[in-house]
Amino acid sequence: MTEARGPAGRNGTTDAGYTPGTPCWVSLMVHGMAATQEFYGALFGWEFQPGPQQLGPYVRALLDGHEVAGIGQLPPDRHLPVAWTPYLASEDVDATAETVRHRGGTVGVGPLDAAEAGRMAIASDPMGAVFGIWQESAHLGPRLTGVPGTPTWNELLTYDSTSVAKFYEAVFGYEEEPVVSADFDYITLKVEGRPVAGIHGVGNAVPRDRGPHWITYFQVADVDETAAQVTDLGGHVLRPPAESAHGRAATVVDPEGAMFSVVTTSG
Repeated sequence: MTEARGPAGRNGTTDAGYTPGTPCWVSLMVHGMAATQEFYGALFGWEFQPGPQQLGPYVRALLDGHEVAGIGQLPPDRHLPVAWTPYLASEDVDATAETVRHRGGTVGVGPLDAAEAGRMAIASDPMGAVFGIWQESAHLGPRLTGVPGTPTWNELLTYDSTSVAKFYEAVFGYEEEPVVSADFDYITLKVEGRPVAGIHGVGNAVPRDRGPHWITYFQVADVDETAAQVTDLGGHVLRPPAESAHGRAATVVDPEGAMFSVVTTSG
């Protein structure tokens, strides 16, 4: 689970600058900002500072002073699913948004400027899975990666990997590496030969109340302890800790219903 970005520096930081198609940010839109910050602050050790307010109240989550994620406030009249959304890097968000439309996807928000930080849009693929598009304009300093409390992988859960992979390949130029298996439908998306995300086709096992969706994996020091802590903090465990292709992992839900995975990667 590696990402195509700037060269790694010391202490798990990387230089800004992401190759197009690389997941470069994750953001969560919620109803209760204060309670959500309390949950993730306790779980991952995050601190928070105000961020761009174009879509309403928004904070950036910091770990050891480095930005790792964003949390925003849903408008009271918007009854949208509370979910973590990965943002995929683009050199031209307007052109990428247009390609999304041409390839059967939908652009729900933007493109619009996010203060001095960059330009963004929120879109969905032809199966309905929501993702963001991000064009960076400001150098906001090195980002932290590969340490507990940071996003480490993004995976699309959908009906069938092959058809939707063609959409993402057309929009972002991914290389595809399918798993050759009769009973496991999975494609790894690569940028410049490096794995950056996965697509898992699960057929009718896609949750009816959620539909196809992206799920973010966060690195933790101990998956079992983290899963127990999620419950203590008011969330719950969907899939208990178990060994996976990514390492020991569990799928959990925060108190507002946002699903995510926690993982301890090997090596």
